[in-house]
Amino acid sequence: MAETTQSGQTADEGETRRDFLGMLTTATAAVGGVAFLWPIIDSMNPSADVLALSSIEVDLSAIEVGQSITVTWRSKPVFIRRRTEEEIAEAKQVELADLIDPQADDERVQNDEFLIMVGVCTHLGCIPLGQNPADSKGEFGGWFCPCHGSHYDTSGRIRKGPAPTNLPVPEYEFLTDTQVKIG
Repeated sequence: MAETTQSGQTADEGETRRDFLGMLTTATAAVGGVAFLWPIIDSMNPSADVLALSSIEVDLSAIEVGQSITVTWRSKPVFIRRRTEEEIAEAKQVELADLIDPQADDERVQNDEFLIMVGVCTHLGCIPLGQNPADSKGEFGGWFCPCHGSHYDTSGRIRKGPAPTNLPVPEYEFLTDTQVKIG
């Protein structure tokens, strides 16, 4: 026979009510926790302005042969150089065995005339010199990072210094002969 408590309920009824209140409390805490955490988790998504900059289109028609420009993509400088015939020939004739990070010029460009790469030194993240005509272009005619002495060639490949890898080539595609989409 079931015991009766002072409130007149049997012990079985009290346990059922206690179980129900426990489940109700747990469910309320779970819903409250999700309601609290959702804005925090949602804030980790990229903002609209960042998503808008995930790709950019650049008009290459104004770049003269031998000229370099810098555009910003994902808060990083991107170097675009319209290479001369001499720079292209020099980049193609380099022996892969002579390179720290062997990569053929054809693997780095889609159009021999235009070299597109992220302009951040792979040693410590400095911005190499070589975009302006008066800049030092290093021993190999490309780019030079004066912070620690990394020298890059006309294909953006590391040739001398502490940088472990070539200047990275971002994902890009030519939309027309003179329009490129980076990202």
